[in-house]
Amino acid sequence: MKYTISVVIPVYNSEKILPDLYSLLKVELEKLTRKYEIIFVNDGSRDHSWSVIQKLGKKNTRVIGINLNKNYGQHNALLCGIRAAKYDLVLTMDDDLQHPPEEIQKLLKTYDHNEFDVVYGIPKQLPHSFWRNFFSKTTKTIIAKLIGVPGVRNISSFRLFHTDLRESFEDFRSPDVIIDALLSWGATRYGSVFINESPRTKGHSNYNFQKLMKMGLLILTGFSTTPLRFASFLGFGFTIFGVIILFYVLIRYVLEGSIPGFPFLASIITIFSGTELFALGIFGEYLGHIFERSSQRPPYIIANKIAKKEFKNND
Repeated sequence: MKYTISVVIPVYNSEKILPDLYSLLKVELEKLTRKYEIIFVNDGSRDHSWSVIQKLGKKNTRVIGINLNKNYGQHNALLCGIRAAKYDLVLTMDDDLQHPPEEIQKLLKTYDHNEFDVVYGIPKQLPHSFWRNFFSKTTKTIIAKLIGVPGVRNISSFRLFHTDLRESFEDFRSPDVIIDALLSWGATRYGSVFINESPRTKGHSNYNFQKLMKMGLLILTGFSTTPLRFASFLGFGFTIFGVIILFYVLIRYVLEGSIPGFPFLASIITIFSGTELFALGIFGEYLGHIFERSSQRPPYIIANKIAKKEFKNND
């Protein structure tokens, strides 16, 4: 294949896995392309992941290490690595070896044989618990629907795309980052291929229910107007409901000379108050994201970096 590849891997507390990941990745990449680089972005790990990355950088000048000054999140670390990539294609993958390096060729073949902008590697079977798999799949399906990804039932962090796509979000500056949403600003053609995803053999997943919920809320309110439209429809629906109740009260008054008592009034007030608070909560989320973006907070800050000058001589 004629492509050159930049592999971007966000790293968090993976010191025990990185050597194996590097070894397998190096063997596979050397089969696929003559020019490649492996960009490890240490996302504020609390173990010795950065020391391991530094050792790998000394061993192979194709390894680029970027150390963020604190934990910003997987997608923020990915954005940092994507902006540092210098080759034709960017491949993103997790640091836990659940994305086997030998599956990279499937993404490349799908990309090479079609005119796709982005290709996702979709696992045939998710290796987590039932509830984790259910919530993860639901969240990713919602992302795919909201960003308008046609023909892709699901998305994943194992993705391949042309480096030029980053020009569409070159000026993006916000701490709220969803890579798939940013890619949708420039991509129009999506593809996917089934891959064999391996169970994690060392360590444990850093994504818990709370983080997945936070990510889902960010997707809904940070990169989509769907909740606002839902709030509008909900408000309109309850307005119609209120008019119906008004007619009901008037009819009761004309026919019976009385109107329903306090319990009826209290229930109506409760319904409308709850609806108003719900709508205000949605508006509050949007205002919060507007505040974050208008404050121009950076999505990440690099503490230090390893990238040897003699790297070019090894191409």
